[in-house]
Amino acid sequence: MPTLPENSQARRILGEVFGYSSFRPGQEEVIANILEGTSVLTVMPTGSGKSLCYQIPALVRVGLTVIVSPLVALMEDQVAALKLEGVAAETINSSREREINVDAWMRVAAGAVRLLYISPERLMTERMLTALQQLDIVQIAIDEAHCISRWGPSFRPDYEGLSRLRELFPSVPISAFTATADEATRTDIADKLFRGEGRTFVTGFDRPNIRLAVETRHDWKRQLLDFVGERPGDSGIVYCLSRKKTEATADLLVKNGIRALPYHAGLDSGTRTANQTIFMTEPGVVVVATIAFGMGIDKPDVRYVFHANLPGNMEAYYQELGRAGRDGEPADAFMLYGLDDIRQRRIFIEDDKGDDDHKRREHKRLDALIAYCETPQCRRRAMLAYFGEDSEPCGNCDICLDPPDMEDGTVHARSALGAINQTGQRFGAAHIIDVLRGADTEKIRSLSHHQLAAHGSGTDEDKETWRSILRQMLAAGYLKLDITGYGGLSLTKEGESLLDGSGVFFFRRDAVRPAGRIAKAVARTDLAGGDEDLFAALKELRMDLAREKGVPAYVIFTDKTLVDMAGRKPVNMDEFSQVFGVGDAKLKNFATPFLALIAKIGAGTEA
Repeated sequence: MPTLPENSQARRILGEVFGYSSFRPGQEEVIANILEGTSVLTVMPTGSGKSLCYQIPALVRVGLTVIVSPLVALMEDQVAALKLEGVAAETINSSREREINVDAWMRVAAGAVRLLYISPERLMTERMLTALQQLDIVQIAIDEAHCISRWGPSFRPDYEGLSRLRELFPSVPISAFTATADEATRTDIADKLFRGEGRTFVTGFDRPNIRLAVETRHDWKRQLLDFVGERPGDSGIVYCLSRKKTEATADLLVKNGIRALPYHAGLDSGTRTANQTIFMTEPGVVVVATIAFGMGIDKPDVRYVFHANLPGNMEAYYQELGRAGRDGEPADAFMLYGLDDIRQRRIFIEDDKGDDDHKRREHKRLDALIAYCETPQCRRRAMLAYFGEDSEPCGNCDICLDPPDMEDGTVHARSALGAINQTGQRFGAAHIIDVLRGADTEKIRSLSHHQLAAHGSGTDEDKETWRSILRQMLAAGYLKLDITGYGGLSLTKEGESLLDGSGVFFFRRDAVRPAGRIAKAVARTDLAGGDEDLFAALKELRMDLAREKGVPAYVIFTDKTLVDMAGRKPVNMDEFSQVFGVGDAKLKNFATPFLALIAKIGAGTEA
């Protein structure tokens, strides 16, 4: 197993360029394999340092590294960050004027650039491929590699063309990176990119700093406002299923004093770019978005991700919630869902152009997410089990923090199964609940359902409880949902057995939590009380410098760097060079203003 010697150039670059004293788990092994010329697929949790795994080899090996990235904004931010580290990096993309792209290419062709960021669409043009084949390419790195797989949560046809790279650049190691890939997706990626060669590294999927919570949707506007209202000034992402709901939700937040911006594919590109730039560069902004937003978003201080609707599957959910807490500080992932979400997701799968095998697999993936929503045990265990990891109860999800009371619901379940069976297994939850509760509606009378034995058999429970029971029966496999019709419920074989008297069913009551019952995950700064003011002043200086340079604040320094700076209080260049995340270039470019501010605050003078 390759490792890096203590005196290796890679370790020197880690410290001198990026300002880090040690590698994070998994990084060293991946870097060593790339430097040996091995193609690798690396699955690492968001925020665990995937970029360094290809950036350091790019600086060790003389030549050009091509990085394939899905989003223009992400490419621009990463290039800006690398340039501040003193690294010769460029991007060629559609957002730039032609003259700027031409100038960037001239620098690449002249050998003055070590890392070139480019989209798959532009890379796979015959003109670009021919031009790159004339250069000394030492590595091709593919970010968000799950996009190449039809099993992945964000398949992009443009990515599929990357499977030609192995033939076009046979001697160049290909490195692929993602935070989101189950076993089938990993196999598919490796087959397409490496033709079965290369190595796969999986460093784990756990994001322990993210608090997980799920609630059934009962008054989504109030639930959202309660959640966001407890987190004033925090950056967050709210995901909605449709463009219309995205716009309405952004308006709702704005009317309630929250700075919120919409983001969806129906907006013109200028508005999308402007809204994303504001979110990335300014504090305390909430983006309300469809899944068109977020892939590759590298903003470290997103404090929460709120799903107003059920995501498409467990991988998609993991990827979307992973945009919170990339800085390692406490963050929240909160989801609302209901039966209507499940039906809509089933319809999406059936309307997809995939074959029957693909649709079956996607239904199973959705089943896994529904089971996660309905689990009576630790959510993190359920999530990690999906990705093949074992874990102990996490103590940082709503189930661990507020365990539900489980009740024997066998009698309830048999009443529900009887009502569904007696009405012909073709009606949706609303009508079944009316039958169970003995309602006297025109529909029930016209169908003579008031004469059924099941009519009025469930008057001891209210509508919300029956909705919860039916949803949990669906998740447990006793019922199935007709997605081609109008959401009718029918019995599975397991449901028939339970109705016939075989087996038991336990359920949990969905108590509506008062606002704040599951408290906000509180960020920690690891600062002594007196250092908080200095930390705040350092953040203000960072924001001023970021505006001056036109880059996101975290590109100047991360919060972790500012925390270390406030704790150390360096007084000269040597001491400043020891601060976490300060490499040679940032020492040269930023030490003076920060040292001056620290001296000023330290002297007791107002900054």
